[in-house]
Amino acid sequence: MSTFEDREHAFEAKFAHDAEMQFKAEARRNKLVGLWAADLLGKSGADAEAYAKEVIKSDFEEPGDEDVYRKLAGDLGERADEVTIRTKMIEFMAEAKAQLLSEL
Repeated sequence: MSTFEDREHAFEAKFAHDAEMQFKAEARRNKLVGLWAADLLGKSGADAEAYAKEVIKSDFEEPGDEDVYRKLAGDLGERADEVTIRTKMIEFMAEAKAQLLSEL
């Protein structure tokens, strides 16, 4: 194999790894924000875990974060405004990435 092919394969492997890590971080973020929202909704234990799974599933409706935001905003209603929900999504993304890095 040539050096160019080696570099190409390395780049492809890095791209695949980065995409996988981003997917895992988003799923972890969705679980964390789902558990936060479940607490606001008065859910705990198995009910909170089930709700967090609903939030994770909502992310598969369309690309981006808007589907998750709509799910949370619709369920939370007056309990949390848009700024609070979006801020929590950002905070939990940072936490999710930190958790994943600590697991490596």
